[in-house]
Amino acid sequence: MLSTSNKKMLAGIALAALAAGCSTADQLAEVGKQPSLNAIQDPTTQPGYRPVQMPMPEPQQAHYNPNSLWQSGSRAFFKDQRANQVGDILTVVVTIDDEAQIDNETQRSRTEASGAGVGGALGTAIDTIFMPASTAASDLANVNSNSNFQGQGSVDREETLETTIAAVVTQVLPNGNLVIEGRQEVRVNFEVRELIVAGIVRPEDITANNRIASEQIAEARIGYGGRGQITTVQQPRVGNQVLDILLPF
Repeated sequence: MLSTSNKKMLAGIALAALAAGCSTADQLAEVGKQPSLNAIQDPTTQPGYRPVQMPMPEPQQAHYNPNSLWQSGSRAFFKDQRANQVGDILTVVVTIDDEAQIDNETQRSRTEASGAGVGGALGTAIDTIFMPASTAASDLANVNSNSNFQGQGSVDREETLETTIAAVVTQVLPNGNLVIEGRQEVRVNFEVRELIVAGIVRPEDITANNRIASEQIAEARIGYGGRGQITTVQQPRVGNQVLDILLPF
């Protein structure tokens, strides 16, 4: 009879084999073909899309003062072509230069010894009846414990990314901040590179040439990756990934 853990492992292997079979069939169908580009889609209609909700100030009723062209709540006196409403486009300058080095080392050692015995008349009786001649009742129980632990870890990471991408305003929050999202796909031979940018920006941070830096995006979501022959070769097989998760050793 198989144990529960073995059954779970076999089920996981079976699912991995099924997924690998489907993936293999898809890859075989694409042999000799360039990876296809995704169609341009409205991000608000995609599964899993959720409008952004953030703490907002109380709305103010817009009004004009007598003999004045200024409108209350306005951010600037003159209008320009910077993005300010749903559907407008602005350019995001993505600049990521991240470097981290971490070294950790831990050592722990513990030794413990305990003993127990019986004295008096009871100890004499136990010593005479049950214990060998060379053993005293005072040595009836003895416990020793020894534990050692040593751990060491290090992280050395460096990431650099510089590029630009056009994003679309998908939502205007009640306080005037803009929710943006941009997707870019570039196909070179048999490899597609994808760049995704999303987040919340202030209209004041958008420059006169309708650009904004990535570090000025709140709740920024930036993804850069690819799909195609090179990416497929660099990834472990589906079965290996599943076994790495399921196997306890």
